[in-house]
Amino acid sequence: MPDEIAYKIYGDDLQLLEIELDPGEAVRGEAGTMTYMEAGIEMQTGVGGIFKGLKRMFTGESFFISTFSNISQDVSHVAFAAPYPGSILPLNLSAEGGKFICQKDSFLCADPSVEIEIAFTKRLGAGLFGGEGFILQRLEGSGMAWVHAGGTLIEKTLAAGETLQVDTGCLVAFAPTVDYDIKMMRGFTNALFAGEGLFLAQLTGPGKVYLQSLPLSRLADRILAGAKRNKGKAGGVAGDVIGGLFGG
Repeated sequence: MPDEIAYKIYGDDLQLLEIELDPGEAVRGEAGTMTYMEAGIEMQTGVGGIFKGLKRMFTGESFFISTFSNISQDVSHVAFAAPYPGSILPLNLSAEGGKFICQKDSFLCADPSVEIEIAFTKRLGAGLFGGEGFILQRLEGSGMAWVHAGGTLIEKTLAAGETLQVDTGCLVAFAPTVDYDIKMMRGFTNALFAGEGLFLAQLTGPGKVYLQSLPLSRLADRILAGAKRNKGKAGGVAGDVIGGLFGG
């Protein structure tokens, strides 16, 4: 089992992860998430195998992945941050049974021993109606991994048989012991007018569950709505620019 990499998380709602690398140590990060690296850190971007690159693409990540290695004789640091506001969740996979299930697009960086695998949902209903949960990531390995959550990160520990219903976009990660399914929203008016979507993720324990208060999709919807309301008014140009960044 590899030694656990030392790290520090800065900030509250706009967090940054700084990883301390001893000589010869390395960490792999999602393309475009590196914030800074100190002297002695060498970055190499590649695929790591066509099949591995394709698997990352299917789980919402980049085809390429960057490896940051400390080639000096001194301790050095490299830092990562996600492209939108949120919190960073550290996962010690050796303490979690060697694997953890995560929402797509959530991977930030990891020990080189950690692999990103595809974790399809168990049920056809979950696959058809889960929306963001159609394809899930499975992080496997014995080292550290860090994933990103939008807004505030919430941890729940479910007892055996205990259930929790969650907006599909608010689910970040859960232990492999947790059963994942999709349930239709009860009540005609709830389904049509509640604004929460037609389906909810139902999680059944035992195991840990991590949730996010502000999924990127919800943030993007609010920004686009605000840009449309302000179009043609003072500040409308700025709204149009922001809307354009999100595909509006």
